[in-house]
Amino acid sequence: MNLYIRNHPYHYEMENLTRAFLFASPVRVLRDPDMLIEPYILTCVSDDVSVELADGDFCRVLRCDRGEDDELSMARLLYALLSDYTGRTLPWGVLTGVRPVKLFSRLCDERGVLGASAYFREQLLVSDEKIRLCERVRDAQRDVIARSSRRSFSLYVSIPFCPTRCSYCSFVSQSIEHARGLIDDYLPCLLRELSYTASLARALSLQLESVYIGGGTPTTLSAAALDTLLSAISADFDLSACQEFTVEAGRPDTVTREKLDVLFRRGVTRISINPQTFSDEVLETIGRRHTSRQTLDAFSLARDVPMNNINMDLIAGLSGDTPDSFRRSVDTALSLSPESITVHTLAIKRSARIDAASSAREFTATGEMVDYATRALTDAGYIPYYLYRQSKMLSNLENIGWARDGYISPYNIYIMEETHSILACGAGGVTKLRDTGSNHIERIFNFKFPYEYIGRFDEMIARKSAVTAFYGEYNK
Repeated sequence: MNLYIRNHPYHYEMENLTRAFLFASPVRVLRDPDMLIEPYILTCVSDDVSVELADGDFCRVLRCDRGEDDELSMARLLYALLSDYTGRTLPWGVLTGVRPVKLFSRLCDERGVLGASAYFREQLLVSDEKIRLCERVRDAQRDVIARSSRRSFSLYVSIPFCPTRCSYCSFVSQSIEHARGLIDDYLPCLLRELSYTASLARALSLQLESVYIGGGTPTTLSAAALDTLLSAISADFDLSACQEFTVEAGRPDTVTREKLDVLFRRGVTRISINPQTFSDEVLETIGRRHTSRQTLDAFSLARDVPMNNINMDLIAGLSGDTPDSFRRSVDTALSLSPESITVHTLAIKRSARIDAASSAREFTATGEMVDYATRALTDAGYIPYYLYRQSKMLSNLENIGWARDGYISPYNIYIMEETHSILACGAGGVTKLRDTGSNHIERIFNFKFPYEYIGRFDEMIARKSAVTAFYGEYNK
């Protein structure tokens, strides 16, 4: 589909909405066209707002008067045309943003819950099911968000290495097969950055609320390296007010008793052991070099340590998965009774090794998978407590974190709702500085790849002086 942009700056939103409907078809974005080539969508702002869609026998134009929000008007026109063209509706309507709950909460503060719900339904065309989901997530987050103060922050630590790279992965991570030599150089740099970041936090009297070590797969590191990393964090940072210390042990094939003992001894309070699926056939298809049996064994080992707060991730829409096999995965995870389960919807990214066309067959079934997970988790007493969306998600759905009462992850709420600053260390880390008074956010980007992080380390560290400048200006 050719998407033509004429006389407006809304190309990003119109492209994302078009892709949500035409998931398996390539979309080309072209500006100020001299000629139109079918199939095409022409979006235009002039004396009015108009959208035209032409593809063979299908040819329609919708218009409306200009108003206070031409972008929303154009999105609604485009939605109507694409819905007619494809015969589909989208559960999130014209919303294309990552954080719908953040928007919903702001509208609740301004208009009340009924007013926010009406705006989502009538203006943004969001389904009643997703509106209710936003309400449930907002209710679950309130107490955690209320604990943040002007000096609160969380720490994110990136370990961008994995045993192998999964076919759907778009994160900054490298397989240990290709990057083993980098780890010996990476860890000393990371420890230096942590020490410097801790000194900034102390000088500014910041209070650490949560720690999250992610990646990649942090448990790709040896037990000795994990011990070095965790002991450095404990020595550098004041953990007295820390509500949560999470380490992702996401790949079961990296979990050993020795590593779990290190995590437990160093005060880690929460881990993730992520099956993604309990179908060995699907695991092989997506490049996960472990079996469902290894996931069960890793979980049992963690319970023996004992780890009493374990999350498990599942992904709906994986290649080769079916509604029946996904239901079995959900039921297996529930039989283990983890404290939290995160249900992701597959999102196809440019850097992943699956293309949209190969995943089109999973598009319809994914909605059935997520619906089942929602019913089963609700019936089992889990609460949806954080939610985010990504572009190119199958069935235009979302990722939802579910937890038992008392086991909500504060970090996941803080990072998704952007309620306080996140200081990030490691390759690919993004420090997000938030002013609680004005909601202003500034970002400091670390170098993306480990070799850049190591090779240009001093240059990257110099950027972090912006933390001090930010708090001097905004959070006095």
